[in-house]
Amino acid sequence: MSYSKNEKNPSPWQGTLFSGGWRPGSAGLEPVLEPATGNVIANVGLASVADVAQASDAAITAQPAWAALPFNQRAEILRKAAQLLRERAAEFNEWNVREAGSTMAKAEFELGLVYDSLQMAASLPAHPVGQLLPSAFPDKTNIVRRVPIGTVGVISPWNFPLILAMRSVAPALAMGNAVILKPDTNSAVSGGLLIAQLFDDAGLPNNVLHVLPGGQEIGRALVEDPNIGMISFTGSSVVGREVGVVCGRLLKKVALELGGNNAFIVLDDADLDAAASNGAWGAFLHQGQICMQAGRHIVHRSVAEAYIEKLTERAANLSVGNPFTDPVHLGPLINKKQHDRISSIVERTVAAGARLTTGGPDTGLFFKPTVLVGVSPDMPAFAEEIFGPVAPVMVFDTDEEAIAIVNSSPYGLAAAIQTGSMTRARKIGNALRAGMIHINDQTVNNEIHVPFGGMGASGNGSRFGGIVDQEEFTQSQWISFSEVAHEYPF
Repeated sequence: MSYSKNEKNPSPWQGTLFSGGWRPGSAGLEPVLEPATGNVIANVGLASVADVAQASDAAITAQPAWAALPFNQRAEILRKAAQLLRERAAEFNEWNVREAGSTMAKAEFELGLVYDSLQMAASLPAHPVGQLLPSAFPDKTNIVRRVPIGTVGVISPWNFPLILAMRSVAPALAMGNAVILKPDTNSAVSGGLLIAQLFDDAGLPNNVLHVLPGGQEIGRALVEDPNIGMISFTGSSVVGREVGVVCGRLLKKVALELGGNNAFIVLDDADLDAAASNGAWGAFLHQGQICMQAGRHIVHRSVAEAYIEKLTERAANLSVGNPFTDPVHLGPLINKKQHDRISSIVERTVAAGARLTTGGPDTGLFFKPTVLVGVSPDMPAFAEEIFGPVAPVMVFDTDEEAIAIVNSSPYGLAAAIQTGSMTRARKIGNALRAGMIHINDQTVNNEIHVPFGGMGASGNGSRFGGIVDQEEFTQSQWISFSEVAHEYPF
C-alpha cells in the first residue's frame, strides 16, 4: 500500500519509525493487522527504550531553533501540512478504514477535524502571547508571556488515531515545542507514521518531531524521561492515573483525557423519534469505541417502553461488516481482547437480570448493535465503561433521581439531555458533573475551536481545542523591567 507523493520511496514508513529521519526500530517489526479480516497489511518499526532516550536528546537540541523561527514561518509549515493532508485524503482515509476498522464516513469526518485542527494551530503563533501588567513599584513594568515547554510527549490511542494524535501534535508544534509521538501499535500508520511523513514533506526541521510506535514500556519511558517537559495522554482512566502519579513526582506538566461512561437522559417531554436517533448515533457510532459514547441511557419511566422500542428498531436495522469492502454502518472491533471484554460485560449484565432486545456478539471481531433493558446501577453494563456498541437502558421517575444517577459515576466527560423544555434542561445541566453537556443532541460532539475535556475520572481538567491550546502547550514566564536599577537596604 503506497500513497505518498515521494516517487523514490512512496511509503518510507514501511518497516521503519521516524526519528531523525526514517530508520529501522531497535525493537524490530510489528505487523499491522486489518481487524475486519485478520490480514497483515503492513509492518512498522518498533521503538525501544533506547530510541526514546535518543529521540529526547535530539529533540531538546533541535527545539530552540524551531521556537526561534518567526511565527509566520512556523505557521506556514502547519498550513503546508494541512494542504498535503487534503491532497492525500484517500491515503489517510483508506488506512483509517483498514487499520482502525472505521467506516469511510467516519474516516472522512475525522480527516475534516484534523484539517481544521492544523489550520487552527497555524493561527496560534499569531495570537498575543502575553500580558502587560501594572506594578506597585514606580518605573517598573511587568510582562507575563507564554513560552514553549520544550519537548512534549504525546501518547495517543487507536480509536480516532489521527485526530487524537494531531490535536496535541499540531498546537504543540505551533507554540514552538518539539514533539515525540507514541501512537498505539493498533493504529501506528494512520495515527503516527503518516503524520510524520506529512510534516516531513511540509518542511518541518529535522528532529522537531519523532514518531515512536511501541507498547507500554515506550509510554513509560516517555513519561519518565527528564528531557520531556509535558505529557499529553489520551487513554484509559486506569493508565491515566499512573501517568499522573509519575508526572506529579517529576513536576512535569500533564494533560489527561481519559475514559467516560456518558449519560444520555431522555425526559418525558422529549421528541422520542429524535431521541432514539440521537441515542443510536451516540451509542453505536464507530462500534461504540469512543470515549464520548452514550454508555448510559437514562429514560423517564413514562416514555421508556416507547423509547426502547424505537432504539431497538434502529439498532436492528444497522448493518455490520467489513467497511473496506461493503457499505456498512459498523465495522469490526479493534481486536479480540476488546471483543471478549465487551461480550463478558453483556453476558454478566444479562446474568444479573437485564434483558437483551437486540444484538450481541457476531462472527470474528464483529459485534451487533446491542440494546439492554431492565438495567440497574450495579450491573456491569451500567457501572463500567463499555467502549463497544451497547446501549444499556435504565429508567427514572424524577429529575432529581436522574441527576443523582448521572453523578453517581466517577466519570465526568460528556452528557446529553433530550427534552422539550430549555428551562428544565438548563436546570438539570447545571447540576451535572460533566465537562461537556449537549441539549437535544447526542454525546459524541467535537468542534475543533471549542475546548474539549472532562472532569473526575475522565481527566484532570485539561482542555484541547481553539485558543486554550495556546496555554495548554506553553508555560508562563514573568519578566519585569525597571527604568533604573534599584538599591535595597542590604
